[in-house]
Amino acid sequence: MNLSSLSFFRSLRKDNHQFAVIGLGRFGRSVCSTLHNFGYQVLATDIDEKRVSEALTEGIVGHALQLDSTEPAALKEAGIFEFDTVIVAIGNYVQESIITTLNVKEAGVPHVVAKASSEVHRKLLRRVGADHVVFPEYEAGCALARTLTKPAILDRFDLDPDNSIVELIVPDEFHDKTITELQLRNRYGLNLLAVSQDGKFIINPNPTKRLERGSAMVVIGCNKDINRLPI
Repeated sequence: MNLSSLSFFRSLRKDNHQFAVIGLGRFGRSVCSTLHNFGYQVLATDIDEKRVSEALTEGIVGHALQLDSTEPAALKEAGIFEFDTVIVAIGNYVQESIITTLNVKEAGVPHVVAKASSEVHRKLLRRVGADHVVFPEYEAGCALARTLTKPAILDRFDLDPDNSIVELIVPDEFHDKTITELQLRNRYGLNLLAVSQDGKFIINPNPTKRLERGSAMVVIGCNKDINRLPI
């Protein structure tokens, strides 16, 4: 798993081993497959019986049911309200997404993650009680723009709108300098978390460690400070 893929999964409760996913489009299928591969119990639902059958046949979930999630009675009968975490992955059908999110929150589900397809959709989902809203298309667009404008940045994990953890190629200006000599905290306001060596990362490297051109480094700090790096 790379840094950017944690954007969604960090929102899930780490002590929870069972998840319900409502909606088996591309996003829902991806969530199901990843959670299933991690060894979690996943119950998936979709209004389309074909999608349900495909999910079961492909083995991306342990259990899948066909139901209309806008009907509270159907959700209750399927046991959805008993889950601690429910992921509403019906991003492209705004009305159904909002009604479903409202249904599971009103039924007392403690943690609801919902997919938004627009900024207005995101605001509405938060209004009806979604605990965490993801916006995959927007996040993918931002990631692509960053890749095109900052090719030296290999990966990025946004902690909040202003701060990030970034993996980047060691700048030429840093080549053959020790971590102490670079003075990243004093010069850039950044903290160095790790550097790569022989295909692996050294966490909290020794201050006498010399950086090499072409290797990678991981820093944490304010986005404005990260943008001042010579990359």
